[in-house]
Amino acid sequence: MLRQLAGSALALVFVVVVNFFLFRVINPHPERTLGRGKARTAQDLEDIRHRLGLDAPLPVQFGKYLKQVVTGDLGVSFQYSKPVTELIAERMGPTLLLVLPATILSIWLGSRLGSRQAWRHGGRFDRSTSASAIITYAMPEWWLGLLLFMAFAASPVLGVFPIGGLHSPGVDPTSFVGVADTVWHLVLPTVTLTISYLAEYSIIMRSSMLDVMGEDYLLTGRAKGLSDAQVLRRHALPNARLPMTTLIALNLAFTVGGAITVETVFSVPGLGLLTSEALRIPDLPLLQGLFLVFSGAVVLANTLANFLYALQDPRVKA
Repeated sequence: MLRQLAGSALALVFVVVVNFFLFRVINPHPERTLGRGKARTAQDLEDIRHRLGLDAPLPVQFGKYLKQVVTGDLGVSFQYSKPVTELIAERMGPTLLLVLPATILSIWLGSRLGSRQAWRHGGRFDRSTSASAIITYAMPEWWLGLLLFMAFAASPVLGVFPIGGLHSPGVDPTSFVGVADTVWHLVLPTVTLTISYLAEYSIIMRSSMLDVMGEDYLLTGRAKGLSDAQVLRRHALPNARLPMTTLIALNLAFTVGGAITVETVFSVPGLGLLTSEALRIPDLPLLQGLFLVFSGAVVLANTLANFLYALQDPRVKA
């Protein structure tokens, strides 16, 4: 555990360092893009550099950045004139409302679908659902979202869902009607993410189940008089789920950042839409904060997956 934690700490340090230099290499003069479309004098551009702290020597900038990371003060957004930490905290809620239900549904449906595909390997159900899963897996999230948006939101015939946003105008989000309204707004984006990740979970679960189906302990279970359903539930599924642990943990972290396109399509005011808005300027302090949150989530999720894997599989402990 100490080795895992030490490795995760080093990975976080690497993320922090890369986060500082990445945006300065990609865009060494952000004040020019911040001032595009407007008549900016040389003094205006210099004022922008001073406001962003880019006029100081690079070691001084790096030291200030490290202090901000340690204290949790990630600077002030140039676009919103608000602390980056406050903006991320405000937008985290809508993203979690979208990501968590989609993750739970995709894991549950994908596990059941993949296990049934493998248990009926080579049958009509396996062939048809496997082909559908591959097609869905290859489809970009934003493209699937646009199809659902045009079919069930923008269509004059089937457009029963809201066009975008998280709440209807004039509705109190804390009331019962407001909660139901929020759920109604999240149906299409949640379905989009669920279908996108459902295919991946079903493919991995099917492959894992096929690996364990030839093991001797399944034959022993049948020899003891257990039914197929009992063999599947007690012996096959627990072992087939082991590779899913790492995938679930990492996907949960990646989905937070991967919701950028889905939130943009459906105008969900979460971290994804915030990232899209920050890229248009670009808002350097806000992008640095978002990149740090997304990358840190992946590192922490990977560490948690390693611990959970050890708890599930005694061979990892040994």
